[in-house]
Amino acid sequence: MEKYYTDEQNIQIVLALLKAHKIRKIVASPGTTNMTLVASMQQDSYFEMYSSVDERSAAYMACGLAAESGEPVVLSCTGATASRNYMPGLTEAYYRKLPILAITSTQDTSKIGHNIAQVIDRRVLPNDIAKLSVDIPTIRDDDDVWNCEIKVNKALLELKHHGGGPIHINLATVYSRNYTTKELPQVRVIDRICIGDEFPVLPVGRVGVFVGSHIKWNEEETDVLDRFCAIYDAVVFCDHTSNYKGKYRMLHSLVTGQEQLDTELTNLELLIHIGEVSGNCYLGKFNGKSVWRIGQDGEICDTFRKLRYVFEMSEKTFFEYYIKGGKTISDSCLQNWKSLYRDIYESIPELPFSNVWIASKMAYRIPDDSVIHFGIYNSLRSWDFFELPHSVLSFSNVGGFGIDGGMSSLVGASFHNKSRIYFGVLGDLAFFYDMNVLGNRHVGNNLRILLVNNGKGTEFRQYFHPGSAFGEDADQFISAGGHYGNKSRTLVKHYAEDLGFEYLSASDKQEFEQVYERFLTPEITSKPILFEIFTNNEDESDAVREIRNIEKNVKGRARKIASQVLSNKAKDSLKKILGR
Repeated sequence: MEKYYTDEQNIQIVLALLKAHKIRKIVASPGTTNMTLVASMQQDSYFEMYSSVDERSAAYMACGLAAESGEPVVLSCTGATASRNYMPGLTEAYYRKLPILAITSTQDTSKIGHNIAQVIDRRVLPNDIAKLSVDIPTIRDDDDVWNCEIKVNKALLELKHHGGGPIHINLATVYSRNYTTKELPQVRVIDRICIGDEFPVLPVGRVGVFVGSHIKWNEEETDVLDRFCAIYDAVVFCDHTSNYKGKYRMLHSLVTGQEQLDTELTNLELLIHIGEVSGNCYLGKFNGKSVWRIGQDGEICDTFRKLRYVFEMSEKTFFEYYIKGGKTISDSCLQNWKSLYRDIYESIPELPFSNVWIASKMAYRIPDDSVIHFGIYNSLRSWDFFELPHSVLSFSNVGGFGIDGGMSSLVGASFHNKSRIYFGVLGDLAFFYDMNVLGNRHVGNNLRILLVNNGKGTEFRQYFHPGSAFGEDADQFISAGGHYGNKSRTLVKHYAEDLGFEYLSASDKQEFEQVYERFLTPEITSKPILFEIFTNNEDESDAVREIRNIEKNVKGRARKIASQVLSNKAKDSLKKILGR
């Protein structure tokens, strides 16, 4: 029977990406574990193959071939000790920066340590035989396909990255005897663009820029992105960790968080991804056909699973290249987004007493030129629905995405400028986890803490969270209810006052209305302020459900209840925020 490629998908992907990255030279050693890979290569005339029984010799042969040709060379060996014999040659390649790709075939790594013949542990390599080592398991589902494509792309790109050097792929096999696959699969190729490389042409169509958590922008960086957006009619999608404050900013959560809304505005020809981890919960609503990532680290960061290019350079360098000779087209996409946001915003119903409701009342009233830090998840998500004043900077510990240091980060930031007000919005678990920092003797009067105390990790009781299926039983161990005084009305009050804080509290909307303006005083007060607000998880969950299900296909419909719900001040603020 005529032979073609193996039916093992992970090996097919490796072969397809080798061809896509124009890697053809192979030095193969005999063996059973690598047979599916080598036999498949043997059936494809694209590959230029050489045989070497001795793996030690094969690795040195690859060094000579790579140095002479200037091309990457692939090594293939079986299991057992075969790969150990690559070490001298790979050490040579490491110190000479030669692009050698050692593909060591293996049985499933779950077999390591169980006295199974020819299974050795390659999970930890010496520091100087490979720049990068990746494991490619057998494929069982779409997540495995994605994992395999990303790892292989990353490995192949690293062969020549930062001067180049040897790379290791540990490739699992199931010893399939089926070689009937006639064509390799369509695979996603990822390329890295560095300064001096040829830049790809920007695709025609709707363009968006997605900004994850980001350090402070300077005026020049903001200006070059604004000019890019003006030329390509682009929109900059932000959350409260993005800190881009240019003309094309769009705080998108209120739109993309709508569960029943279907809009063409999220269908993008190109999504340009900058910044780091985003605290936004609705990334999946962006249907970018292609994603370009800009990062000075050059890392393969495939947040949206559609990555095509990684640009290893500053954002400023990238945008400056693409605005050369360009002329302003329009801002129609931005205006469409603002119109849709406005329609949804003006249709927000009266919400239950909750973090979301608090955000709706306070976000646009945060004093100018202040800074605000949000706890994850519920606080950041709740406030992401509402825009802050233009001059307010906002942050959250979304790097590690834990609850353990949010208040300490806020306090540390407040040391920088004693004449600036620093706000923090935290849930009770995050507050009590990190409460000792409030006793630090450097805490200043410019600190304002908003504690939303619902007596548990309310995130685990949200209607969409898997923990909600357990109802009140979740409070025992999943949502950790009942700790830290179980919503005591005096515990935090005494603690705060004893540490020199002014203490405010509210248990309902009426009490909130009576005291919240004090918390938002635009001047530095004589004491730091702690505002404790008591809510419950039912209202917290209902509020998120209501704001995410305002109306199906809102765009273009009458603003039915705006006059009933929004205060004049809120309407004026919305106009100011959206530039209307």
